[in-house]
Amino acid sequence: MSNQTVLKIQDMHVHYGNIHALKGISIDVKAGQIVTLIGANGAGKTTTLQAITNLVRKSGGKVFFNDYDITHTSTHQIVNSGIALVPEGRRIFPNLTVYENLMMGAYARKDTESIRKDLDWVLTLFPRLKERLKQLGGTLSGGEQQMLAVARGLMTRPKLLMLDEPSLGLAPLLVREVFQIIQKIREEGVTILLVEQNALAALKIADYGYVLETGKIVMQDTGQNLLSSDNVRKAYLGVAIA
Repeated sequence: MSNQTVLKIQDMHVHYGNIHALKGISIDVKAGQIVTLIGANGAGKTTTLQAITNLVRKSGGKVFFNDYDITHTSTHQIVNSGIALVPEGRRIFPNLTVYENLMMGAYARKDTESIRKDLDWVLTLFPRLKERLKQLGGTLSGGEQQMLAVARGLMTRPKLLMLDEPSLGLAPLLVREVFQIIQKIREEGVTILLVEQNALAALKIADYGYVLETGKIVMQDTGQNLLSSDNVRKAYLGVAIA
C-alpha cells in the first residue's frame, strides 16, 4: 500500500450563519486506503464531504488533492480531477433507466472504449444492476438504488470515492453486501473516504478512522484500534463496558 497522501484537509472550518459546524478539522487519506469518518447525527460528517467538494463554503482551512490545492476549485473541476461523491439519500434519476443513470456518471468523459470497460466492471461488481439495465431507476428497491448510486459514482473513474452514509435505511443483509462491495472497489485501486453512522460496519473494513463530535475530531487511529477502544464502543457501538 502506498504512503502517498491522496487527500489532505488542514484546519478546515465551516460556518452556517452563526453556527460553527466544523471547527478546524484535519484529515489525511492515503492512497489505496479506506478511511472512515464516524460520529453521531449532526456531528458534521456530511458537511465535511460537501466542504471538500465546495458544495458548501469553507470559512477557513485548506484542502489538497494529490498535492494540488483545491480549496477554491469549482465543484465540477473537482469531479473532473478524480473525486466522486456519492451523496446521502442516493439521489439517482428515477425517470431514467439504470443504463442511463450509469452513463450520467460518465457524461464528462470522451474515451468511449474505457467507458465501455468501466461499465463492464461496475456491472461485474453489481450483477443485480446488469439484470435491470432497462428498468427505470425509480422502480428499484432501496438497496438497488444505493448500488446504482455507487456504480454511477464509479463511472466517473474516480481516484477518490467519497461515500456518504451508504448503509442508511438498508436491511442488515444488504448492509453487509454494500460493505463487501466497498472492499472490492478498494481492491481495484480506488481510495475511499467513507462517512457512516454504522460505526461497527465502517471500522471493520477501515484502515484508519476519525471520530467526529460537534465539528471536532476527538479521536483518530487505525480501524482496529478504534473498534477495540472502550470510549468508541460505549459511544458508537452500543456496547456496555463492564
